[in-house]
Amino acid sequence: MTTPADHHDQPAAAAAANPVNCDLPSGSLHRTILRRLLSRPTTVAVTDDSRSYKGIEIIVAALHVATAIERATDKRHVGLLLPTSGATPIAALAAWMTGRVIVPLNYLLKPSELQYVVDHAGIDTIVTVQPMLDFLDEQPKVKTLLKLDEMNFKRLPRPRIPAKRNPTDLACLLYTSGTSGKPKGVMLTHGNVTASIHAACKHAEFQKGDTFLGVLPQFHCFGLIVLTLVPLAIGCPVVYTARFVPSKLLRIAQKHRPSVFVAIPAMYNALSAVKDPPSDAFTKLRYCVSGGEPLPEAVADAFKDKFGVTINEGFGMTETSAASHWCLPQFYKRHAVGPPLPGVAQRIVDIETGNDLPPGTDGELRLTGPMVMQGYYNDAEATAAAFDDQGYLRTGDMARIDEDGLCYITGRLKEMLIVGGENVFPREIEEVLCAHEHVAAAGVVGQPDPSRGEVPIAFVEAMEGSTLDDAELIRFCRDHLAGYKVPRRVVVLEKLPRNPTGKVVRRELKAMVESTA
Repeated sequence: MTTPADHHDQPAAAAAANPVNCDLPSGSLHRTILRRLLSRPTTVAVTDDSRSYKGIEIIVAALHVATAIERATDKRHVGLLLPTSGATPIAALAAWMTGRVIVPLNYLLKPSELQYVVDHAGIDTIVTVQPMLDFLDEQPKVKTLLKLDEMNFKRLPRPRIPAKRNPTDLACLLYTSGTSGKPKGVMLTHGNVTASIHAACKHAEFQKGDTFLGVLPQFHCFGLIVLTLVPLAIGCPVVYTARFVPSKLLRIAQKHRPSVFVAIPAMYNALSAVKDPPSDAFTKLRYCVSGGEPLPEAVADAFKDKFGVTINEGFGMTETSAASHWCLPQFYKRHAVGPPLPGVAQRIVDIETGNDLPPGTDGELRLTGPMVMQGYYNDAEATAAAFDDQGYLRTGDMARIDEDGLCYITGRLKEMLIVGGENVFPREIEEVLCAHEHVAAAGVVGQPDPSRGEVPIAFVEAMEGSTLDDAELIRFCRDHLAGYKVPRRVVVLEKLPRNPTGKVVRRELKAMVESTA
């Protein structure tokens, strides 16, 4: 069993005497956060690229924004169009204080896609800042753009009693990235999000000395819940940077010495490529977590070689209020995403019969628990299809459970290829391609074939300064894969198409295959 570098044992042991309180009330998420901020009003809770915010400063700013929201709209849903920063928790608390639901908006969408989300959610007011609007190709069409950078926060805010919400009341409407069609609005309640925070806290045993480092966008479930609401709710400081610039992130890590860092594989790969990084940037990391997509072995090994840190994988979905699984360092196994978090129940079922499968067998992963969504907004048909007859969420992910209860994600059900009657998952082929010393990333899709039904087609992205030869890569695959899994073609791209969370957009790769067929 591989474990993190020995230098991580001392900070973990030192922090163990100061556990945070994980017993959170089940309703009114914002009241939990406000109480935590009030308990340490002069302590810095959030630091971003422009400034630091003490607990009382976040509360005062949120009170101002709450008044502005009430004056601007009587709609139930309020859009948040903000960079990764302290502005997001302020705007979220403000909206919740008034009893409203937040809709974090993906600023990387095309204008038509962003407008679709705005219209579908019924938003007429968006909390934003002018630099974010300048970043967009086209501003969304709404009645009010409430710009935080034009508000006066120096005067005393109007006092208010924050709205009380029940666990079943909606807190967030988070739109999926839409890699396979129009985005769907995932309905998460105050109870869902609080249960997710509670489970992560219990599982990880966070300590009062922990510091979170966040670069994932806060419109995404992991960025919002794991890197924004978790630290605020348990009283740990969090440091944000709005743009992922590897050398800058390492300088921030060197300065703030985070103990919790969550990122996606592409980010870890880029950090490993930084020349002469500071040797002490990650020496206090207790939890180094990768999510969003499978972590290639080559990326994990390069990061371990460069920084002496083992990356642990986790798994979750917007539909499960972020993390449902997390492999902690003490039971690390390569490729395992860990056991389910407290409160999560899992099944592995046969994709043909729906029957439960024994340990060690691949099938669809299905989940239930208090953090699982209420459904998709204004889409009863999709909501019904998302759950099986036992009430378990159909994740669409293929997985297996080992003898120790650890889960391994082996592929996406919708991405599975059937080659000559054999099931082939793109991840296995991508893992082999990424093991090649000159391949930075890979994506595999299927192409119809008259004799075999389907054949795999691979798209690859080269390491910086490297060149790739498609014939060589096919030979490399033949040395490491069964014959029917070897890609029929390998296409070299300057950059693979990715969504804002870093996942390869297979729909675009599929369109490339179809256009050249």
